[in-house]
Amino acid sequence: MAAYFLDSSALVKRYATETGSPWVENLTDPRSGNRIYVAAITHVEVIAAIARKKKGLLLSATDAAAAIGRFENDLQTDLRVFDLTPNVITMAARLSERHALRGYDAVQLAVALEINAARTARRLTGLMLVSSDVELNTAAQSEQLLTDDPNSH
Repeated sequence: MAAYFLDSSALVKRYATETGSPWVENLTDPRSGNRIYVAAITHVEVIAAIARKKKGLLLSATDAAAAIGRFENDLQTDLRVFDLTPNVITMAARLSERHALRGYDAVQLAVALEINAARTARRLTGLMLVSSDVELNTAAQSEQLLTDDPNSH
């Protein structure tokens, strides 16, 4: 079974139609058997992205409410949410400095690296980080993580 870490820029594609949405929907479909990991801050970031789409009239109020409802249900049932720990915060600060990442991008990368390390320590398959953020993908690659950009699908 494959394991993926989705940052907010990728996961929002499951709830609002964007380039790459069909690919993300297939990747995250529970029937795929894939393990989908997210950072706890993704809860805030995805809702904020949906709210911005509503404000910008890219989503109706009804569609935005439905998207938020689906997302919050998925957080409880289908997504493996990784809490922020002091170690993750420390690592994120170092990653932000090393790669000049925005704060939450550094947190996303730190969480992905923690999950990947835990998986490889248990001799499970490595994690692939999925993000639409080129800078985050570049930093992840330099940290030896596999990446994929849903905008390329």
